[in-house]
Amino acid sequence: MRKTKHSWAACVGGGNKKGEKMAGEDARILPKATHEERKNQEAKRKGKLKTLAGKLLKTVVGGKETVEKARAEDVAGNLLKRPTSKKRVERGMPAEETICRFIEQGKFLEACDEIHNLEHSGNDGMGKSESLYELLAERMWTVVAEALSGSDTMLLEPLQSVGESLKWEKKKEAERLGNSLETDSVSTWSPNFWRKDLEEKLMQYMTAQIPLFDSCNTGETALKEHLNHLEMTFLPSLEQRSDVFKEAGLLVTYARCCHASLCSHLATLIDSNCFSFSQSLLIYEWSIKMYESGSQACVRPRHMPQHSLSFGAQCLVWILLRTEEKLLAITRKEVREALKGAFDIGKPPFADAAVIEILTEKTEAARRVSESLSEKVEAECLEECLRFLESYEDEVRSFLQLDGCPQICSSLRILENCCLLRTLWHKLTYIYSVSTDQNFKVNGFLHRIEDDIMEHFLQTISSKVKGTLKDHFKKCDSGFDHILESLMQNFLTFGKKKTDLYEALVKAVNAIIIAEYMQALLTTPRKPSATQRRRIVNKIEEDHRMMQTVFKECLGPAVGSLKDPIKAILELIQTSDPEGMKIALLPILKDFPDLRKEHLSAMLDIKDSLSREDRAALLRAFHDNCGESETEANLLFADIEVKPRKYGLCGCLCC
Repeated sequence: MRKTKHSWAACVGGGNKKGEKMAGEDARILPKATHEERKNQEAKRKGKLKTLAGKLLKTVVGGKETVEKARAEDVAGNLLKRPTSKKRVERGMPAEETICRFIEQGKFLEACDEIHNLEHSGNDGMGKSESLYELLAERMWTVVAEALSGSDTMLLEPLQSVGESLKWEKKKEAERLGNSLETDSVSTWSPNFWRKDLEEKLMQYMTAQIPLFDSCNTGETALKEHLNHLEMTFLPSLEQRSDVFKEAGLLVTYARCCHASLCSHLATLIDSNCFSFSQSLLIYEWSIKMYESGSQACVRPRHMPQHSLSFGAQCLVWILLRTEEKLLAITRKEVREALKGAFDIGKPPFADAAVIEILTEKTEAARRVSESLSEKVEAECLEECLRFLESYEDEVRSFLQLDGCPQICSSLRILENCCLLRTLWHKLTYIYSVSTDQNFKVNGFLHRIEDDIMEHFLQTISSKVKGTLKDHFKKCDSGFDHILESLMQNFLTFGKKKTDLYEALVKAVNAIIIAEYMQALLTTPRKPSATQRRRIVNKIEEDHRMMQTVFKECLGPAVGSLKDPIKAILELIQTSDPEGMKIALLPILKDFPDLRKEHLSAMLDIKDSLSREDRAALLRAFHDNCGESETEANLLFADIEVKPRKYGLCGCLCC
C-alpha cells in the first residue's frame, strides 16, 4: 500500500473545564515559544471548525439555504465550547462532530454511513444530512484533484474511500428504488449526483490537458503535430495517473472519462467546417493506427478490465465512423462543386482528364489508408455523378424555357458538355465498379438531354434562318452571311472536341439552311424583271459559295456526301440551250424525287430569256421523267408550298 505524507487539519475537538485547567497549567510549564505555537494551532483548529459548522448550519437552522453570518458564527462558537473530555467521547460525540471527523480523516465511507443514520433519525436529520453530503462531496473531489495533480501529500486510502463511497451510493440508490415510499426522493438525493460530478471533474481536468488547436488557420503539418502530441504526450500522461485510480477501484470511471475527453476533442476537430478532405483523412488514419496498435484511449490493455477495454475500442470505432461520415460529406460537396464548375452552361467546359482527376484523387487518397473507405468514397463519387446529371437535366430544361431564343453558342456548349460527360462516364466505368443500373441511368440522362437540346437548337437555327431569308432576295444585305459566319465559328470551336455528335449536328443544320433557302427562293414574287432576275442569280451564286466554304470548313471531306440542290438549280438556270437544261434537270429529279411541277416552274421564272416553247419542253420532260426515280432519301421540296402559276386562256403549260 502506498504511504505518502498527508496532513489535514482537525475540524472538531475541545475538552471540559478540567482539561482546560490542565492545559493552562501545562502552558505555564512550557517555554514561551512552545506556548505561542500551541495557541496558534488552537486558533487554526477553532477557525476551521467554525467554517465547517457554518456550512452545516445553513440547513440546520430553520431548514433555510442561507443563514445570517453573525448567527452562524455564534452557533459555531458554541459548538467549539462543547466539552470533549475522554469520558464524553466514550459516551459518544454528537453525530455532526463524528461525521466531520471522518470527513477530515478521509474516511468517506464511514461518513456516508453516519450521515445516512442521521438522515433517518428524525429531529431535522434530513436537513442536516444534505449539508453534510455536500461537505463530504467537496472533500472527496479535493482528494481526486490531488490524485490527478500527482500531489505528494495524497494518501491512497482517501481515494479508495472515494471509490467505496460511490459503491455505497449505488447500493443505497437501489435500496431506495426498491422502497416505494422513498422512490420520489431518489432523483433529488445528493449522493445520486456524485458519479456524474466525479466524471465532470475528471473531464474538466483531462480536457484542460489537451492543447488548443485552431482548425481554421492551420494546415496538414500542424494537424500532424497535434495528433502526434496527443499520442506521445497527452495519452501517456493520463495513462501514468491511471495506476492510482486502478488501486482505488475507479479505473472504469477514469478510463471512461479519458475516452470521452478524447472523443469530444476529436469530434470537435472533425466537425470543423474548415477541414479539407486530406485533413479529415489524417484524423481517420490516426484513429486506425491507435485502434490497431492496441493503445485504445488512455491505458494499455493489460491495465484494463475486458469491459473497459471494449469501451475504448468502441470510442475509436465511433470516431472512425464519425470521420468517415465527414469524409463522405466532403466528397459529395467537392465532387458536386467540381462538376458544376466543369459543366457550367455559361462557361467553357473543362477537359475530361481534369474532371477525371477531380473524381479519382479522393478515391486514390482513401485507398492509401483503407480499402474499405476507398470503396465508400468511390460509391459516393458515382452517386454524386448521378445526382449531378439529374440536376443538370433540370437546369437544361429551365434554360430551354427562357424567354427568347437562347444563344447558339450556349446550346452547342450544352451538347459539348453531354459529349464530355459521356466520355467521362465511359472512362469511369474502367476505373470504378459501375453497376448496370447506374450505367443505364447515366445513358438515359445524357440521351434525354441531347435529344431536348438538339431539338431546341435546330428549331432555333430554323427560326433565325427563316427570319433572315424572309426578304433576302429583296434586300442587299439581309444578314444571312452573318449567321453563316457565326455558325462556322461556333461549329469549329465545338468540333475541336471531335465528338460523335458533331458531324450529325452540322449535317442537320445544313439540311435546315438548304430547306429554308429553297423555301425563300421559290416563294419570291413571280415574274420579276430582267434586272431582278440577274440580281437574284448573282445572290444565289454568292450564297452558294459561302455555304460551300462554311460546311467544307466544318465537315472537311465529309462535305462531299451532302446533296447540293442549289448547285443543281444554278446549273439548270444558267444553261443556255434547252437540251442542256433537260440534261441538267435529270439529276435534280433523281436526287429530289419530291420535286413538283410548281417548284420547277418557280425555278424557271428566275431564268433570264426563256421562251414559251423551251419552258413547255422542260415541263413536258419533267412530266415524262418525274416517276422514273426510285430514290426517296431526300425529301427537300415536300414541305415547300408554292402557289400554282396562272396559265393562259388556252390552258397550255407554256404561257
